[in-house]
Amino acid sequence: MIKKKFKISGVGCALVDYLFSPVDFNGGAFSRYISMKPGDGGLSPGKLVFRDEFEAFSGRDYMEVRKQLTAGNPPVTLNIGGPSIVSLIHAAQVLNGTGAEVYFYGSKGRDKDALFIDERLQKTPLKIGKYKESDQYTAFTDVLSDPNYDQGLGERIFINNIGAAWDLYPEDMDDAFFKSDIVVFGGTALVPHIHRSLLELLKKAKNERAVTVVNTVYDFLNEKNNSEKAWPLGANIETYSYIDLLITDMEEALRLSGQVTIEGALSFFKRTRVGAVIVTHGANPLYYFSNSELFGRSEGSKPVSERVREEIVLYPEQVGDTTGCGDNFAGGAIASIARQLVEPHLQSVSIDEVIAWGTVSGGYACFYHGGTFYEKYPGQKRELIEPYYRDYLLQKENKPLISEYR
Repeated sequence: MIKKKFKISGVGCALVDYLFSPVDFNGGAFSRYISMKPGDGGLSPGKLVFRDEFEAFSGRDYMEVRKQLTAGNPPVTLNIGGPSIVSLIHAAQVLNGTGAEVYFYGSKGRDKDALFIDERLQKTPLKIGKYKESDQYTAFTDVLSDPNYDQGLGERIFINNIGAAWDLYPEDMDDAFFKSDIVVFGGTALVPHIHRSLLELLKKAKNERAVTVVNTVYDFLNEKNNSEKAWPLGANIETYSYIDLLITDMEEALRLSGQVTIEGALSFFKRTRVGAVIVTHGANPLYYFSNSELFGRSEGSKPVSERVREEIVLYPEQVGDTTGCGDNFAGGAIASIARQLVEPHLQSVSIDEVIAWGTVSGGYACFYHGGTFYEKYPGQKRELIEPYYRDYLLQKENKPLISEYR
């Protein structure tokens, strides 16, 4: 339990997710729009493309194509989305009642989507550090979800509209942002000016003795500009040395490192002197390593939650989609770091605990639509996730699961 005042501040991608589900990635409507090579603007399961790039690829207006892809069906839900704000909302929910405060910095337009985000944020414990208003439209993403893809494990395709995210700059971060106990940069590839300035922003946070976390998103801009080269993170490779924890998925890890295998990617990250890296891989085991004073030294692989996997099969009617799994993983990891940092008897932060809370947080996101869960009362989400956490600890020890299923 957190006793002292503790502050987490994050900046990055926030938008409105329009979720369309179910769609069929193997259907005839999709086949003519599938990507042929990286960065060409076509659709690819698990990846993001910008609307204008898709329109250049297809030669058609996206809104007309969307009617084809979704069979003319409306979105099943609208939700707050984006790797930064979704992960921070989850961290705030898990930490609710502990005294920890979580703040978001971002940008929005002056439109109905901005009003939607403002209204929905009132239902969460997340606080606002600065939410800059722009003359451009609020960023939004169409999330096309095929729950039957990958043998029923599900996957999504994202069509993104950057909009107001173009108008967020490094100077929009105030001193309070950098003086936080944990500073988080989430999905900044969708907030271009912040992404390009990561090195200077991370340096400033570390100068204030903050713990720094970066959780990534598919970097379509750099993939389009040069699909043969590794994606840059900040000004140069020095950026990594100011990151305490990097959270990325398999595709992003390979592209950031410029490698073709996870072993090669991890070797690259080790050379950068990043403090720790977690590489998620959907429903497959994740990879990680740590080599820092904060996390100690360790590396290996960790499984996903077997309880989540089994419930998806046993109770398909209770399954939502995988839209927010990665973002909620990041939020669970951030919350775990916060809880451990205030324990006076701990000499370092357990990367195993960070992964455990990330894993069950990401897994639980399969049981509702969209990335953001709206609690009926404070602390509800943590209560719902804790049984999965206990079972995950038993799973790692090869012990029978004792928690009752949903």
